[in-house]
Amino acid sequence: QVQLVESGGGLVQAGGSLRLSCAASGGTFSRYTMGWFRQAPGKEREFVAAISRSAVMTYYADSVKGRFTISRDNAKNTVYLQMNSLEPEDTAVYYCTARSRYGSGWYYEGDYDYWGQGTQVTVSS
Repeated sequence: QVQLVESGGGLVQAGGSLRLSCAASGGTFSRYTMGWFRQAPGKEREFVAAISRSAVMTYYADSVKGRFTISRDNAKNTVYLQMNSLEPEDTAVYYCTARSRYGSGWYYEGDYDYWGQGTQVTVSS
């Protein structure tokens, strides 16, 4: 079973950038599809981005496409979310997630099995 720990959140002004990291332990990292979700106050948790095991495929929510980039370093057991041109609407707790099973989709919470505790991202206007 994999454990996930996010870091890199914080307070940033609109237009700024942050890079989130998610360190995985307890499993063979290269066997996991990885993703990021976020949850804003009073809203449901929503998909942000996902990356396949070998990083060949990436998926993004329309709201972040062109601004956010997901990547992974299998040698470091870490997945990243580079967030540029941040907007106040990006304010949320960001969660790292993983799954080892095949045949699932990419965009729903039920597609993933393991979750981190989350890291807060606050974008001021």
